[in-house]
Amino acid sequence: MKSSSVGSPSSSPIICASFNQDNRNKALFCMFTAVGAFNIVEMLFSTNLLAIVGAGEQVISGLLIPSLSPRRLCLFNFLTGSTLRELNYLTSVLAVRLNKKRLIVILQDKAYIYDLNSLAVLETIDTVPNNKGLCAFCPGSEGCYLALPASTSKGSVLIYNTVELQSVCQIDAHRSPLAGITFSSTGTYLATASEQGTIIRVHLVSQATESYSVRRGTYPSTIYSLSFGPCLEFPEFLVATSSSGSLHTFSLGQAIKQRRKPSGVIGSLIPDTLSDSFDQTFHHILHNAAPTGVKSHVRIYNVDSLTCTSGASGFRASIFIISHNGYFREYTLKITELNEFSWSLEREINLLDNILNEPF
Repeated sequence: MKSSSVGSPSSSPIICASFNQDNRNKALFCMFTAVGAFNIVEMLFSTNLLAIVGAGEQVISGLLIPSLSPRRLCLFNFLTGSTLRELNYLTSVLAVRLNKKRLIVILQDKAYIYDLNSLAVLETIDTVPNNKGLCAFCPGSEGCYLALPASTSKGSVLIYNTVELQSVCQIDAHRSPLAGITFSSTGTYLATASEQGTIIRVHLVSQATESYSVRRGTYPSTIYSLSFGPCLEFPEFLVATSSSGSLHTFSLGQAIKQRRKPSGVIGSLIPDTLSDSFDQTFHHILHNAAPTGVKSHVRIYNVDSLTCTSGASGFRASIFIISHNGYFREYTLKITELNEFSWSLEREINLLDNILNEPF
């Protein structure tokens, strides 16, 4: 589960889009207005609970509005319009994550773990400087893992169990500092990308080992978002958006089944876990999926089995992208067992225009 807010600090409309991975529910869009703007809006799956952090104190009609402080987290019931609880901090809140058991609050050098029901502080973790608020939190209540950067000079990740309140492992994933991390829906796998943005790695959390490595591209690019497809075991798909505006899809399931090394001397020197970095067969790119340089968030909503007219089987994935210029796009990707693929744009919505035209 991931949420994102859209709009400039001076705008009144606030848009929250929550992408959950529960196939029983549709994607939920919550639209409402407020004085000022928010930096963070996180939704607990498809419930009416929002966690909100303001974009900064603002003076409206000569009055200071402290509720918009970036150092204050507000738990808000959007159906009743009531504030349930406010939590205050000494420094700005950079990220918030929720699941049914835990509330995670990320500051520049600390991570707070709360019991969601009582809001009691269970643990405070001192972290390395984390100016971007980079973190990943497993949406499931079983593998309730939190991932945090463990270094500012290289791409190391600390995995923390928020139920047992203990460190699980540290994974040295990249030579460069981290730019993106995400868990699979069960918390079994963790995907990481560095600031270089050329290689994305998938790690088996229980063994702190790299299971797979895929190449996004040759030239550096900033990874904005990563997402696994819903899965019980090994995820079939991993997607990524970057500053290039392209949407990258990696068919992990098919690649595992047909895993192979490059032939010749070079292939004999490459470890098994890295060999598929050189094989782009299972890497599919949709160019101009989002504007170049505009930050975007991607989620694989669901993955269905597919039987083609030719008799070949495959998968169909529904992929949602929301970009910070206010657009929501839904794409469908179809891939057969023969690795034939096709893209289609199902919906494109300008959320800012929609909410400005709504009567309030």
